[in-house]
Amino acid sequence: MLGFDDIAQWRARIFSRLLSIVLVLGTIAAIPSAFVVLRQGVWTVAAMDGAALGWLFVLWRLKRLPYTFRVLNFLAIIYMVAICLMLKVGPVSQNYLMAPPVMAAILLGTAPALAALAASAVILVIGIGHFQASVVDMGHDPLVVSLLVALNFTCVGALLTLTCSTLLKGLSRSLDEVRGFAKSLESGKDALQAVNAELRLTSAALARLNDMVLIARAVDTPDRDQPIIFSNEAFQRRTGYSDADIVGRSMRVLHGPGTDPAVVERIVESMRTGQPATAELVNYTKSGDPYWVEMELMPFTDDAGRISHWVVVGRDITERRHSADAIHRLAYYDVLTGLPNRRLMTERLDAMVATANAGRGLGAVLYIDLDNFKHVNDVRGHATGDALLKHTAKSLGQVVRKGDTVARLGGDEFVVLLDGLGTDPAAATAAALSVSDKIRVALADDVVIDDQNYHSTASIGVALPTRPGQSVADLLRDADLAMYHAKAAGRNGVAVFETPMLAAAERQLTLGRDLSAALDKGELSMHLQLQVDHAGQPVGAEMLMRWRRADGKFVPPDVFIPVAETTGMIVPLGLWVLRQACEARLALEAAGHPLQLSINVSPRQFRQPEFVAQVRAAFEDSGVTPHAFVFEVTEGLLVEDFDVITAKMRELAALGIRFSIDDFGTGYSSLGYLKKMPLYELKIDKSFMRDTPHDANGTAIVQTILAMADHLGLRVVAEGIETEAQARFLGENGRPCMQGYLYCRPLPLPDLVARLECGFA
Repeated sequence: MLGFDDIAQWRARIFSRLLSIVLVLGTIAAIPSAFVVLRQGVWTVAAMDGAALGWLFVLWRLKRLPYTFRVLNFLAIIYMVAICLMLKVGPVSQNYLMAPPVMAAILLGTAPALAALAASAVILVIGIGHFQASVVDMGHDPLVVSLLVALNFTCVGALLTLTCSTLLKGLSRSLDEVRGFAKSLESGKDALQAVNAELRLTSAALARLNDMVLIARAVDTPDRDQPIIFSNEAFQRRTGYSDADIVGRSMRVLHGPGTDPAVVERIVESMRTGQPATAELVNYTKSGDPYWVEMELMPFTDDAGRISHWVVVGRDITERRHSADAIHRLAYYDVLTGLPNRRLMTERLDAMVATANAGRGLGAVLYIDLDNFKHVNDVRGHATGDALLKHTAKSLGQVVRKGDTVARLGGDEFVVLLDGLGTDPAAATAAALSVSDKIRVALADDVVIDDQNYHSTASIGVALPTRPGQSVADLLRDADLAMYHAKAAGRNGVAVFETPMLAAAERQLTLGRDLSAALDKGELSMHLQLQVDHAGQPVGAEMLMRWRRADGKFVPPDVFIPVAETTGMIVPLGLWVLRQACEARLALEAAGHPLQLSINVSPRQFRQPEFVAQVRAAFEDSGVTPHAFVFEVTEGLLVEDFDVITAKMRELAALGIRFSIDDFGTGYSSLGYLKKMPLYELKIDKSFMRDTPHDANGTAIVQTILAMADHLGLRVVAEGIETEAQARFLGENGRPCMQGYLYCRPLPLPDLVARLECGFA
């Protein structure tokens, strides 16, 4: 196929077409011309026509010959015809000489055309010289005439030749430009196809990405809506929006009540400055369901550097956020109540203390402990206990202000942080006490759980960061100490921390540390106080612990026994007392005074799972019969786990151990346990005997206890007998056993044995 943008191919095509036309026309013209010239006897012209046609036919057929060679032969044919006609026909045939320059200009170019023109001019000069007669008749010099004719011929021929040549050169340049443009178009077409292929691939990739993609057209003002022009399949699947729903709308259509306005404003600000942005925010589906998305916003610019589009790539991080929230809640919030836990409370308390230390205002810590919660939890089960804790958390949240913190430390302990109480310590303390009273009243209301009414109270300790340099641990400790003072004062009360409380706590801590070492140092000992019948004869003795320090100072039992209870030292001390009692019983038996021994058993010791096994092991190791011992327990033991405690008492009673209720009448209000437990004895507390028989109320209580014990068949021991009047009253009212300074002070075992040996005088 010919290249239409190549002048050489155009010339070849023209020449090929020209040969065909000339051959046909020459043949058509040669036939009649041959008859005419033969009739006139001009056979030379006929021969010339035949030779020219033959020559043309050869050029037409031999297309494989070089193009220039064929064109030159074609021009030679024209020259041959022109010269022959000039010689035979006359000067008129000189018109043929105009054809070679023009043909050369068209088929070969300017230089060959000018050469052909020169050749035509020379032939013309020679030809005109051949026709001198005609020239002479013109009245001029034949040579001058020849030159003038040749000059005019050359001028006209040059005009035609150069015109054709210039035209063809311009055509050639145009074709070159067309060819260059065509190549550029071809190259551009290839590039465009490549770009289109890349765009199709990119579009397909964007459409099938797992990440959500939106493309919005940029507008001049970022505050205005940026219309969406594209959304991929992942976006449509997650949000429920189709292209028809979302295209042309603003990205704000995805926002809702849970979308953080501050995050949105930060994104808008980035768009104002033309900067990319990343953010995590809540978007909403078409149906209104919220979901978390991590988005990247990127600007795209045009060739002029102006932002033309915004591309948003989003990843659904709902699951991740929910997991993070769950982890955060586990780390900072109580699982049961949903309140802040100790960790979060400590962080907020740290901020409150820092504010107070900087002089910017006071806060307060309210340390809350539910009274007798363990009893509810153990008797009714953990489900009821949990429900009570949830109710407590709800009640606390309703009492305090919105900006205050209610936290659960664990178990039945709660902390309330009151902030912004002003700079005046007295006013801040008054405000904290006011809130504490509201809390105490709210928690004292009856609670209905599973159609059962429960009454719960709380002891509250209050502390304020009024001391310079006070730390979080200090403040929390102060509130805890105040709470224990409120509990010790009778529960269901409020106590504000005072500095002496800390000193007392430090003394107790020191005492507890010294007590733990006292046993190893041999500073502890057991004394025995006799119990006598109505006739004053010994019938038993109570084992009493005494502590004399190495420096000789005596520590009263009512001081160190509570410390032992608080620190847990009472458990190993109780086991030590049991073994001391076994040894004392063996010593009394050896001395001929096998008295029944009473041992005080702490509720904490009694509740130890291995307590029964330890008692059995002590008796087996010592060989002492259990029937010789009375275990004195307080009524407080019966408040919690009554069924479990009763079962353990029956197990010990089966060994032969007898049980006595110590300090009877001062604790547990219900007397139903008297007929349910394996009891042997009641001990009347010395507080009832102190003013007997002179105090009517105390006397009435003692008489009631004696009468009740008589009906139940229980032995009675009255403590604190110090006067003959008390002894006479008891002798006239039931004749119980008696214990007190009137008969015997607590004595070391050797001293007691010696006194018994002397006939108890």
